[in-house]
Amino acid sequence: MDQLKIKLQEYLSDDRLVLVDDALKFATKAHEGQMRLSGGPYINHPIAAAIHLADLYLDEKTIAATLLHDVVEDCEVPLETIQDRFGDEVAKLVDGVTKLKLLKAPQQDDDENSKSSNDRSENLRKMLVAMAEDIRVVLIKLADRLHNMQTLDALRPERQIEIAQETLDIYAPLAHRLGMGEMEWQLEDLAFRYLEPLQYKRMSRILSSKRKEREDYIQKIASLLEQALSTAGYHFEVTGRPKHLYSIYKKAQAYASIGKEISDIHDLFALRVIVNTISECYAALGIVHGLWRPLPGQFDDYIANPKGNMYQSLHTTVRTADGSPVEIQLRTYEMHQNSEYGVASHPSYKEGVQIKGNQFEERMAWLRQLLEWQREVSSSDEYVESIANDLFADQVFVYTPKNEIRELPKGATSIDFAYRIHTELGHRCIGAKINGRLVALDTQLSNGDTVEILTSKIARGPSLDWLNPHLGYVKTANARQSIRSWFRHQERDTNIDRGKDLLRKELRRLNSDIEDIEIAKWFRYSSENDFYAALGSGVVSVAQIAGRLTAIKATLGSQLDVSLNELGPVTATGVTVLGVGDLLTRTAECCSPLPGDQIVGFVTRTRGVTIHRQDCTNIYNVSEPERIVPVEWGQSRDVFPVRIAIESIDRMGLLHDITGATSTEHVNIAGSSTESLNEGTVIVHLTAQVTGLEQLSRLLSKIESVRGVKSVNRSLRRTP
Repeated sequence: MDQLKIKLQEYLSDDRLVLVDDALKFATKAHEGQMRLSGGPYINHPIAAAIHLADLYLDEKTIAATLLHDVVEDCEVPLETIQDRFGDEVAKLVDGVTKLKLLKAPQQDDDENSKSSNDRSENLRKMLVAMAEDIRVVLIKLADRLHNMQTLDALRPERQIEIAQETLDIYAPLAHRLGMGEMEWQLEDLAFRYLEPLQYKRMSRILSSKRKEREDYIQKIASLLEQALSTAGYHFEVTGRPKHLYSIYKKAQAYASIGKEISDIHDLFALRVIVNTISECYAALGIVHGLWRPLPGQFDDYIANPKGNMYQSLHTTVRTADGSPVEIQLRTYEMHQNSEYGVASHPSYKEGVQIKGNQFEERMAWLRQLLEWQREVSSSDEYVESIANDLFADQVFVYTPKNEIRELPKGATSIDFAYRIHTELGHRCIGAKINGRLVALDTQLSNGDTVEILTSKIARGPSLDWLNPHLGYVKTANARQSIRSWFRHQERDTNIDRGKDLLRKELRRLNSDIEDIEIAKWFRYSSENDFYAALGSGVVSVAQIAGRLTAIKATLGSQLDVSLNELGPVTATGVTVLGVGDLLTRTAECCSPLPGDQIVGFVTRTRGVTIHRQDCTNIYNVSEPERIVPVEWGQSRDVFPVRIAIESIDRMGLLHDITGATSTEHVNIAGSSTESLNEGTVIVHLTAQVTGLEQLSRLLSKIESVRGVKSVNRSLRRTP
């Protein structure tokens, strides 16, 4: 309590402290008699969270709301009481935090697991929307989570792991996205301690064993640098800092993947130079490079090209006199505040005034986009999935032709770039140039690329193929939502016709005879037309159909009127024979069934049970129907042969390009042949080995995108 008051007195005047003192008295009274699992009075928790935010110099209303953040939920204090006593703004913050319940961990029961997953998505949605409406709500939540992590040892082990994983998956990335570097690394290290205790101890041991030797060496380098900066007449600070443990662990993992040891990591400690102005940053960089030789490829200018969370600094790695590499970061005092405290360092959260700035506006633009997306999607699961890449993925930085920088998630394409600039630009996109070179629209962007979008003169609209995840055209939520929105606004009859054509094409490609109404029911549509419209507008994707075909196990026992007494074993083919045990099974070569196909078994006289597709002509013509037995797909990692027919324009390099498309799916081609239809057209017959219908659908989509290919279908005829 005294620690909080001392900290607040550093930056709040006496008249502004009145609100905090009143909130502290109210919270202490409300939590009277309540204890934490760690053994101390409950009031210690909101005080500790408030201290974390006082370290960021946040305003008195945020501190008051932090002290009161549990009284509505845990003490049954009406929100109206908070509003009457502390005002609308504090009440709104308390209400926002109260609504952000702990994200529940999945249960074991399937129904409960589904419900819990929905709860998790809904709560994450609430948090992100609350963050977009008032960032202080999430600042309070982050402080609340940080103190909970600091006292996590009081909980049972399984709960520790649940909370630590959630912290690493959600809260630490949020802190990073908001530019709050210190909060981020504290959350990461605390989560790391519980999730990987052995690795945590190992990293601690490695850092401790080298700490004294490395600190002495860094101090020697720092002294040389300080002397040079003093001679140049700069006002500066030079500090040495160790990397935090989780950062070292991630780097060690990356090194291990390329055959390097943790001993090869040279930047366990780094130097940080802080000066007054941007020009002094570059001048100091010149001094650094004058003292030591910079390592090629180890310089990053985040001042000219800030990161997506508005982090700015110059990073360079130099080789010192004894040959050891040292990382040195150079920044201004303002940049340092931003890098440590991010959005919380902005004056509007310190002094209670609305001061605008370019960096702050860019951060707020990203947050406002969260609100726009949540208005466009119908479910929490879709919303969480749609923002996951943009929020948590690594980022790349690219340029417009006017040299304006844009940030996109790693793996983004030119189409994503077009929609990030403007929705209409995305709708009219027909091509792209990267660094002046014409490229395919699914080409992934790299750091430093300059991207130019080629457009049609008429508003032709996007292609529905852009929503197919197997084709890799779009990565970002913004692009997906814009494309879906365009198709949703088309006439219903147009979407029905488009959806019907897409379904026919996909079922023909997979050679499946499932009834349309059955597929509609899988997706919980009561009529075929409603399902067609959803498919035609992009609400349901073609890829989901193949996934459902694989997931739903077709059991035909009731259709064949066979008594089912027990489940037989899952054999090497991944098929369960119902009512019979210990029988060898194999897939029939005549129809080559795949997981997801409707199947039946035929009991042979000498070779066990042969598995056929239900619509196989050999099953229709069987003379002893009593030997047909019901079977269903079990769980198997086996691969199955499937025949594919590809109609294409004949050209040089066709087989090479088709093989390249199959290699991206890691599919083995067991056989191939070609058949000429007429002048300039060929049929390529492939026998591929796939894990099921879902992989087959992805494979067909990849082959269909090869230049010159007219159609791709699953074939029931044997390869010539």
